[in-house]
Amino acid sequence: MNPPITDWRGLRVWLVGASSGIGEATASALHARGAQVLVSARKAGALEAFVAAHPPRDGAAGAQAWPLDVTDATAVAQAAREILAQGPLDLVVYCAGHYREMRASDMDMADLRRHLDINYSGALHVLDAVLPAMTARGRGHISLISSVAGFRGLPKSLAYGPTKAALTNLTETLYLDLQPLGLGVSVVHPGFVQTPLTAQNDFTMPALITPPQAAQAMIDGWGQGAFDIHYPKRFTRWMKLLRLLPYRAYFPAVRRFTGL
Repeated sequence: MNPPITDWRGLRVWLVGASSGIGEATASALHARGAQVLVSARKAGALEAFVAAHPPRDGAAGAQAWPLDVTDATAVAQAAREILAQGPLDLVVYCAGHYREMRASDMDMADLRRHLDINYSGALHVLDAVLPAMTARGRGHISLISSVAGFRGLPKSLAYGPTKAALTNLTETLYLDLQPLGLGVSVVHPGFVQTPLTAQNDFTMPALITPPQAAQAMIDGWGQGAFDIHYPKRFTRWMKLLRLLPYRAYFPAVRRFTGL
């Protein structure tokens, strides 16, 4: 469904939300494959540490740090202008995310808005900043990290799940619009990955994997030209099956599975 990316040497990749977790692991893995990685997040210190650990090697450029807050559209646009002034982008990965469990009996409007600002509006800021140059070039790839939590409604996911559902829908629409213009588009649906976000969960997480494993699954997906990159498949395939159930079967199944 997309042009496969198999040779990363010399490609310029901007990963937004790469100070830890999946984003950091993916940036590290792509650097090892010869890509020039540009990493962004709010934590400037973590980004500088990443750059120090990923210098130029084997003729490939070293990593670059571009600290920014994705909720600040002006800052995102400025960073994109400066990055694009150095050369075109071959892949833009939106990894930024915010998660805190929430139920309808304990709504927190400030945190609901924070989920929306980071998980969804931040992606729009990045897209608005990079798409004109990428569409004019007629090359490149956009990849947005959603979640299996966006497949259907889940307990404790009042704030997080809807933003990820919106991100999946957005990526599907982007594919329809951008694929005819020569751009690749993919959506990533991780299951449970050991990150600072999932560390707060107080329940057993089925098929839990590490960030490097998640990064490898994404690189494999881009190499296969996939649109929907989901992992680990031993868990995500079950989540996809649940998505097909009618409501009268789905709601009881979720209650039995979660005990909520």
